[in-house]
Amino acid sequence: MRLWLRGLLLQTLRSSRGFCGPPGQPPPPLASQKIVATWEAISLGRQPVPEYFNFAHDVLDVWSQMEKAGHRPPNPAFWWIDGKGAEVRWSFEELGRQSRKAANVLGGVCGLQPGDRMMLVLPRIPEWWLVSVACMRTGAVMIPGVTQLTEKDLKYRLQASRAKTIITSDSLAPRVDAISADCPSLQTKLLVSDSSRPGWIDFREHLQEASAEHTCVRTKSQDPLAIYFTSGTTGAPKMVEHSQCSYGLGFVASGRRWVALTESDIFWNMTDTGWVKAAWTFFSAWPNGSCIFVHELPHVDAKVILNTVSQFPITTLCCVPTIFRLLVQEDLTRYQFQSLRHCLTGGEALNPNVREKWKSQTGLELHEGYGQSETVLICANPRGMKIKSGSMGKASPPYDVQIVDDKGNALPPGEEGNIAVRIRPTRPFCFFSCYLDNPEKTAASEQGSFYITGDRGHMDEDGYFWFVGRNDDVINSSSYRIGPVEVESALAEHQAVLESAVVSSPDPIRGEVVKAFVVLSPAYSSCDPEELTRELQEHVKRVTAPYKYPRKVAFVSELPKTVSGKIQRSILRRQEWGK
Repeated sequence: MRLWLRGLLLQTLRSSRGFCGPPGQPPPPLASQKIVATWEAISLGRQPVPEYFNFAHDVLDVWSQMEKAGHRPPNPAFWWIDGKGAEVRWSFEELGRQSRKAANVLGGVCGLQPGDRMMLVLPRIPEWWLVSVACMRTGAVMIPGVTQLTEKDLKYRLQASRAKTIITSDSLAPRVDAISADCPSLQTKLLVSDSSRPGWIDFREHLQEASAEHTCVRTKSQDPLAIYFTSGTTGAPKMVEHSQCSYGLGFVASGRRWVALTESDIFWNMTDTGWVKAAWTFFSAWPNGSCIFVHELPHVDAKVILNTVSQFPITTLCCVPTIFRLLVQEDLTRYQFQSLRHCLTGGEALNPNVREKWKSQTGLELHEGYGQSETVLICANPRGMKIKSGSMGKASPPYDVQIVDDKGNALPPGEEGNIAVRIRPTRPFCFFSCYLDNPEKTAASEQGSFYITGDRGHMDEDGYFWFVGRNDDVINSSSYRIGPVEVESALAEHQAVLESAVVSSPDPIRGEVVKAFVVLSPAYSSCDPEELTRELQEHVKRVTAPYKYPRKVAFVSELPKTVSGKIQRSILRRQEWGK
């Protein structure tokens, strides 16, 4: 059936003008499967990227039409629980209906036009997915952010992006109010809450009253879809812009082989909504008719996670290695995973010991993937491919991944160098557009025919890639990428700190954590170290996002520096890691 269907679809594919019909006209039957077939043709160089593409219209509305025609996947498109009895289940039809209502809220009371930017800072609640789809329908550019952003973080992101609208919940609204006057572009503020707040628009109230009739904007493939902020390794965080095509089609491309989803699958990805891997979920799942499962956990609890996987028919689980490290500390033989068949991990390096423990107790392999905000999936261990423990796997189509030297020359197998993606003579369709408003940064990321990821590694004779470390100083703790400059800047605001250097330090649970080496001001040299450590940690939590605080603090008399006076973090990092 699948081969026959694929052959039929390949024969009926539209021209390179794209799948979108005239505005308001239903999409053609089975067009969602055409997207998959189109990617296969694109990855082989047999068909160009369509001129027009919109994920909401060309994927979600297609499944909605198929459901109306009687072809219903066995599971809902979206399934959310909160562990307290609340539950939301949306079919593709209902998802379409609710997202069209949400689009009318964005285009109506918010006045969003195609290309306007909207910041989404919401926890794992249904409205995050709903508004994300609504942005696609209106042509608004979504800017996700983690809910731990401080006033300083919010102010910088709103000013840099010139976002016109923000949507958030009760916990973040006061912080937005505190800096709104300094953000002239911000015109409307949407609140997802059961109570009202002065100066805010009640999203749920307007959603309930909104019309379910909406005409999806006809977007070109290269029109902007999303902006993600980098971790700010050197200076302020940069804005990574992705297009309708790079995310909307890119995840169909890279995600299908690795995530291996079908209509019968229920996919639980535990990533925070502020990170790119949350978007990987719906761009990978919904083209294949799969169900996205969400459990709104207030905090990470290994037993709750394991019970959830046991009690619900989850077939595909994706967690960062940090969570898997927590899970394997439990007695996994006490749990029955009757439906689970495929496990994925990424965001940080996977410890081979964790993989071995998970496999020995569950019988399931951990399939590691490697990618960046800029690139989508670069390397992966897809189902059916032999896994070499400790390797990131092989290059993920359509990418040509190489190890190159500092001049952009490809290196032979076994030699360590920069992990790079070939972008010339043809730039991959699933690649980011640019570092927004920063042509210097965009140019600096390219060397010869390659985009330089900033990570180092080597490739073996079989084409498997092995991660060595990062060229920069970014700290990757529990999949949170943390720039040392941001933490050092926060520490510098405390009167006890004369100067500081922040590096990664090994941790058995999180893989690595933030460690701060602090030179104290003379007036604080005799303070109690333990008490001052706690004070500095709480200070950083207040000044910047709480997850960035240094879990380890060492007080030193001086920091290693170059002749020109620059702090040498590399020396401290090697000291921490015993290298």
